[in-house]
Amino acid sequence: MSFSLRRAGLVLVLLGSTLGALTACFPLAVGGAVMTGMVASDRRTTGTVVEDEGIELRSASRIRESLGERGHVNVNSYNRQVLLTGEVASAQDKQLVEQIVAGVDNVRHIVNELAVMGNSTLTQRSSDSLVTGRVKAALVDAKDLFVNAFKITTERGTVYVMGRVTEREAKRATDVIRGTTGVQRVVRILETISEEELARLSAPPPAAADTVKP
Repeated sequence: MSFSLRRAGLVLVLLGSTLGALTACFPLAVGGAVMTGMVASDRRTTGTVVEDEGIELRSASRIRESLGERGHVNVNSYNRQVLLTGEVASAQDKQLVEQIVAGVDNVRHIVNELAVMGNSTLTQRSSDSLVTGRVKAALVDAKDLFVNAFKITTERGTVYVMGRVTEREAKRATDVIRGTTGVQRVVRILETISEEELARLSAPPPAAADTVKP
């Protein structure tokens, strides 16, 4: 199976500047491992949402078994596309993590953004969590965007954006995120859909026909 990014509708865009290395030691973390009540407004099918949660959990478990405390790896899956962020001790570990995730069922693509450096500090991770919260709040405040159409994670000041959105939504969200306090760089990992497809996804389900009693 090939995990090339050269597939229609998958966009990887790097914007802004990078941050310097930070050192520490902290265990592996799983992004988005808790199911929420937002499935109904998600642009993935319910089955795909469940698959993404399974991909994250299985990947995290296998990575932990192989690396132990040797790295800080975040696994985020959206529509079976996996984003790897965090820090590992060597280029060999970076490749190993990707190979591990490639062997997990249902994975379509892998975007490996792991940095070969010392683990980020607890202070940096707390700062990243605050940035993620600010970004989500900014998307809500934008009014013309649906925050649940995006999956946001932040690593060392870099905000990663996943989702299935139109070109208009992608551009608007990028502008909003770039203007958010604490954002150093924006990485978009987006599947592009048409306005027509968005309209179909947003349409309410047809009402059930009334039962005619004899």
